[in-house]
Amino acid sequence: MVVVVIERWNQRARELKTETYALYLAYKDPRTPWYARLFAACVVGYAFSPIDLIPDPIPVLGYLDDLVLVPLGIAIALKMIPSPVMTECRDKAHAAMSQSRPTNWVAAAVIVAIWLFLAVLVIVVIVQAFQK
Repeated sequence: MVVVVIERWNQRARELKTETYALYLAYKDPRTPWYARLFAACVVGYAFSPIDLIPDPIPVLGYLDDLVLVPLGIAIALKMIPSPVMTECRDKAHAAMSQSRPTNWVAAAVIVAIWLFLAVLVIVVIVQAFQK
């Protein structure tokens, strides 16, 4: 019983990874509307980011954002993207995931740069608040 539940969760996690990668591919597709691209970029960036809104070591809440925010963001983004685009991107994602794990170092660098910028911004705001 427990083994079946764990296997089901593992299968769902693999599907979520593939769907996230398909969303990334849809983000790059010129047929995707600009607002869907913007939202998809935020969802994919958050999903692939090593930094979470709520850190994972915090009991229960740490994993809650991964279990709720990412699937919810994907579901909303999928509503914004035209069906033919998503079908094509899902096919490409399945093919890429079956061959090897896709990597995009440019996207990773952009995500890290955004997080570093936000960290510096927070530090500057905190320092200015304490100097008053």
